[in-house]
Amino acid sequence: MNAIERRSFLQALAGLGLSFAMPALEPRAAERRGRARQKSLITLWMSGGPSQLETWDPHPGTEIGGPTKAIKTRTRGLEIAEHFPRVAEQIDALSVVRSLVSKEGDHERGTYMMKTGFRPETTLVHPSLGSILVHEAPNPQLEIPQHVSLGESQWPSRGGYFGAQYDAFKVFDPGRGLHNMQAPVESDRQATRLKNLDVVSKAFQQGRRLQSERTLHQHTLEAALKMMRSDQLVAFDLKDEAKATLAAYGDTNFGRGCLVARRLIEKGVRAVEVTLNGFDTHGNNFEGHKTQAAILDPAFSALLIDLKERQLLDSTVVLCVGEFGRTPKINPLDGRDHWPTGFSCVIGGGGLRGGLVLGETDPTGQKAEPSQPIPVQNLFATVLKTLGVDFTKELITPIGRPMIFSQGQPIAELLTM
Repeated sequence: MNAIERRSFLQALAGLGLSFAMPALEPRAAERRGRARQKSLITLWMSGGPSQLETWDPHPGTEIGGPTKAIKTRTRGLEIAEHFPRVAEQIDALSVVRSLVSKEGDHERGTYMMKTGFRPETTLVHPSLGSILVHEAPNPQLEIPQHVSLGESQWPSRGGYFGAQYDAFKVFDPGRGLHNMQAPVESDRQATRLKNLDVVSKAFQQGRRLQSERTLHQHTLEAALKMMRSDQLVAFDLKDEAKATLAAYGDTNFGRGCLVARRLIEKGVRAVEVTLNGFDTHGNNFEGHKTQAAILDPAFSALLIDLKERQLLDSTVVLCVGEFGRTPKINPLDGRDHWPTGFSCVIGGGGLRGGLVLGETDPTGQKAEPSQPIPVQNLFATVLKTLGVDFTKELITPIGRPMIFSQGQPIAELLTM
């Protein structure tokens, strides 16, 4: 291989190691036809902070509502922004939380808070929802990453104190397969190279066992080679999908990402995050959200239809959320600014109750605190409990610090058990 090809291949191997879970002490039974599926998580990440008033909590005809109109949905009493007609037909399977509250109004800190359930600290990195799920209940039958991030993401989900092997495996251009998944040489030459590499690796390990283990070199290599040989790689490629299916999701990076997410979940992947950028609408908020809705509406609704038809929704928690909402007040640039008090998310599947609307925000914009405020920590605990993870579990981090998975309490109205 030339230098560029060799470097790209090695970078791919290194990246793979970050997203393969190490075996758990007591892995659940492998999924089999006719047996209950392990629950999975799909997060539709609205990067930049989507406005609740232009998505799931419009207030038309009010001073804070702006020009956005509302439309009825299949959920009785629920109206959402006019730009989501397809989601309106499917949203009864999910519930809307309109009163999320957070203390983080900065993009990076807000993202950290929403993905980990904790405020950022200087001495510790907390694991994301997907990382916790993979750590606690991996799928032993998977030969591809168990935790995947699809689309461009400035702050993708991380493994935190679990280690880099629990970071989300990043795919920036979903639906077009993966690069560097085939050896550039014949199988006999590849075998010789691996044999020679094994000699070098063992020589390095002499007297450096602990240091060598910390590099995750051998784990990365074995996981990468296993993935390269796996038939499960087909989940990342949309070549075999019907044109009608591709059109339903939308010919966008996010649309393709949502379709890949469904394919990955079908293979048994535990956690998938699909990112849609572009919600940081300090200026031209209304046109900006109209543009984003044209991408989100078909992809989100097609994903829900697909999950239902394939009987995957009952085993898949779907969460659509961003790092915070946007201000009721419209600024001089016809935009809205950061607002971590009283913003919205859509959540359902996995056995959660659908058809609910929780919390209310003040249509006048005078009251900062919504009715029935729901801390982000409670949303986090709800998702973990629904996924079958003990949210009260306490672990000792590598620096000897006891840490609980969640400081919140599950939202009782959403639970069916």
